[in-house]
Parts: sequence; C-alpha cells; structure tokens
Amino acid sequence: MSMFRTDLKPIVAAAIGLVMYSMPLAADGDRMDELFDRLQRADDSRDAAQIEQEIQMEWRKSGSPAMDLLQKRGRDALERRDFDAAIEHFGALIDHAPDYAEGWHGRARAFFAKGHHGLAVADLERALALDPRQYEALFGLGVILEQLDRPGPAYDAFGLVLQLHPHHERAAAAIKRLDRGVNGVEL
Repeated sequence: MSMFRTDLKPIVAAAIGLVMYSMPLAADGDRMDELFDRLQRADDSRDAAQIEQEIQMEWRKSGSPAMDLLQKRGRDALERRDFDAAIEHFGALIDHAPDYAEGWHGRARAFFAKGHHGLAVADLERALALDPRQYEALFGLGVILEQLDRPGPAYDAFGLVLQLHPHHERAAAAIKRLDRGVNGVEL
C-alpha cells in the first residue's frame, strides 16, 4: 500500500505528510504515548475499544472547566443535529483555546454535517497540526476525500488511521472498499 501519492492537492498532501512524519515526534505526554503503545499491541477489537475510550477521554481534557463546558455544548448540539449551534460553540472554544485540537475537530464535524467540505478540511488540517495522532480527524479527512471522488488520497488517509489504530473498523472497511479501485486487480 502506497502511503503517499503525488496526485494530492498541496493542502491535503501537507496534512498527510505532517501526520506521517510527525507521528514518532508527537509530544502528547507519557499518558498518551502509553495509550497509543497499548493500542498498537491490542490483541483484539474489544481491548482496542477500551483503549480507544481512554484516548478519547484524554483528548477531551482541555485543562479548563469553561472550555470543557463549551466542548460539551458543541458535542450536545452535534447530537441534536443543531449544526449551527455546534459551529458556534466549537468556534467559541477555538477562539479561547486555539491550540486545543478537539475544538477544531468538533467544528470540522459540524461543518461536514452542513456540507461545508472545504471548511471541514481546513479545520481537520488544523486539528492534525496540533495533534498528529488524532485518528478520528484523519478518518474524517478520508471520508471527505472519498466523497469528493478522490479515492487515492482517501485510501492513504484511511491507511494512516490504521497505522495509528490497527483495529479501527470503519477505516479497515474503507480500505477494503477502496482497495480494488486504487490498487487495481493483480493478474
């Protein structure tokens, strides 16, 4: 599987390149390093799901009760499918904590739900610049690229997700779905 393609738009290539070359250098602290090491060694999807929950709990720690409240309001608005409110809450979170990747990722999800793919990609790129191991942001990038009929770059994004989270079922399904069209059929 080729992990980098030359047909990527420069902005997407930069995001994927950043993730590829920053993964070993990511400095999220000992706890995140330990969780990602455990995720890599997980024996089955059940173990991986437990570790994934722990990673997501760590990602949601903003360090500020006020920012946690904005994040919760944004997530709640997403669940209610009130995407305009979600964009407002995550936008406020980004304004007050621009170095917090989850704010960018949350707003990207809301933009995507409203069909604003360009804005979603921009926010996903920012989230990945802040946290190169944010595999859900990478997965979202892959989904958008696939919807934009860019199967090669989507395949690459899903492949990076699987490098970070080998048991990510949706990324594995996407790789399987895209494999024949991207890699062709061996004769």
